[in-house]
Amino acid sequence: MLFALATGKAGPRVAYLHGLFGQGRNWMQIAKAVSGPDGTDTRALLLDLPNHGRSSWTEEFSFHQYAEQVIETLDTGAPGESWTLVGHSLGGKTAMVAALERPDIIERLCVVDIAPKNYGSLHRFSGYVEEMQRLPLDEISTRADAEEKFEESDPGVKAFLLQNLRRDGQSWRWQANIQQVADDIAGEARMGDWPVGPGDYTPYPNPVLWITGGESEYVTDEDGEPMRELFPLARQVTVKGAGHWVHTESPDIVVAALRRFIL
Repeated sequence: MLFALATGKAGPRVAYLHGLFGQGRNWMQIAKAVSGPDGTDTRALLLDLPNHGRSSWTEEFSFHQYAEQVIETLDTGAPGESWTLVGHSLGGKTAMVAALERPDIIERLCVVDIAPKNYGSLHRFSGYVEEMQRLPLDEISTRADAEEKFEESDPGVKAFLLQNLRRDGQSWRWQANIQQVADDIAGEARMGDWPVGPGDYTPYPNPVLWITGGESEYVTDEDGEPMRELFPLARQVTVKGAGHWVHTESPDIVVAALRRFIL
């Protein structure tokens, strides 16, 4: 079972999956906004993926294992119910695998700025991982200390990464399994891979909303064909001016698109 935050008391069930170094709560603003003031509502779960937030760690990384834990959490939380599954980046790949495995309970899928392909090594994240590993946790007494000692120069990136820092009694620790990410960068690069081969699954038969950033490098024109081979009902919405973090850069557009798709 994954740790989850819930919001909303009526309407369609929606689950949100974050990206690398994120947490379910990162989607709270979007989830609440999708439940608008016109009487509509959704029952949302904001999940912490394995090795993130308050969910447990795994010995090895596997998209299939991630997807299985998502499905188990949804099945346990609402047996026999159908869900819309929304996933960004790492969470988007997890959501795609979960939908292919269980289209009977995932009636709609929203993939945010990621494609079903191998991205290779996550070496582009190595600087962040090294910064997090260098932070002297035994020298920190307050969160202000952590902010001062953390070497990241971009305020937004610093705040995002430091949300993973948690205090246990008098000591601090990282909630995210940083060592697993470091090992993946140096080793087999499973996090950047796409674990689905030709013929592994029947194409997903249900509606798919594919939200991409117009300025993002994560999705290209060439990704459309392999996406629609697995998800033939996919409808792409490209948000002009947005990068990879579409839902934080253009939240109003993402909320409007999700409302049209879900409600």
